[in-house]
Amino acid sequence: MIQCHALVLLQPELRQSDAAKALLRIDGLVAPAFLFAAGFALALLQVRSAAQGLRQQRLGRNLKRIAEVLAVATLVNWMWFPLLREPRWLARMDILHCVGLCLLLVLPATAGLARRPRVLRGVALVLGLAVFAVSPLGEDVTGAWAYLLNKSTGAVFPLLPWLGYTWLGAYAGAVAGEAGRRGLVRALLALVALGAVGWACSEPLRALYPPHRFSVTNPAEAALRWTWVCLVLLALLALEAQLGAQRARSPVRRFVEVFGTSSLSAYFLHEALLYYRTFGLSFERFWRDRSGWAQYAALTLALILLTFALCTVLDRVQEGWRSVRTRLAQRGVPALRPGQP
Repeated sequence: MIQCHALVLLQPELRQSDAAKALLRIDGLVAPAFLFAAGFALALLQVRSAAQGLRQQRLGRNLKRIAEVLAVATLVNWMWFPLLREPRWLARMDILHCVGLCLLLVLPATAGLARRPRVLRGVALVLGLAVFAVSPLGEDVTGAWAYLLNKSTGAVFPLLPWLGYTWLGAYAGAVAGEAGRRGLVRALLALVALGAVGWACSEPLRALYPPHRFSVTNPAEAALRWTWVCLVLLALLALEAQLGAQRARSPVRRFVEVFGTSSLSAYFLHEALLYYRTFGLSFERFWRDRSGWAQYAALTLALILLTFALCTVLDRVQEGWRSVRTRLAQRGVPALRPGQP
């Protein structure tokens, strides 16, 4: 994700090179993986919480998290656009807006069916495939709905086809919540098989719809993307099983865990470092369109390390605040919330 956004630092002619195009094809899996993971976590936690009799508590936490995602999405748009002068940019659908809205749409099903995970996974799978099936038709939608459903109004990540990945993630999460790791592996393998069939039917699926952007909305293209996402997840599960026996946490594992558990913070912080001019300083300010491949690699590494450092600091601040609140609660002293006099 970070290296994808950092491509703005490359010289324009290099962004048109075969190497840059190959990198962009790989980066094309980031958004599907992001949305799949969001749906997976939502369903997994709902199913597990329902099994423990804590469904309502989990629902409240989910709503709070969705609100945080949408708040950060608005903050990112504020960094990029003059929202006070042109408030229309508030409605621009970027990846975080898409994640937040997708979670809001998936939440009722996951919460309502959390006690029946087998029904939930069937519903999620059917709805995910249905979203992909209608996505090419969504290109013709006009009016207010176009702001949410297609790219005609400038949306970067409209709900079609991206909502489908969240539903597929919810399917896998429901299976994992009920059947554990083995169930998750079976679910991912099933999605890989289904995706392979979808990609094999590329030409019939292209001919099935009116003219459309095949690489964006065709179900066969979505099938290819979710297949690669699931294959990567299967590889990571195998790696986790191998490293799980190691008691000591390696620096590499710690590095990956920080970005995994602080993905929202990492997204905002790397965007701020890249674009937002703090005291006139930003990566984009000094190196946009000026870097060769070697300088791009060095700057991307620096951006990743700075993001990691800031996420680590933020995590420690949050852990310290939670510790203070816990101690105050144990003493019967009400803890002040940030901004409370």
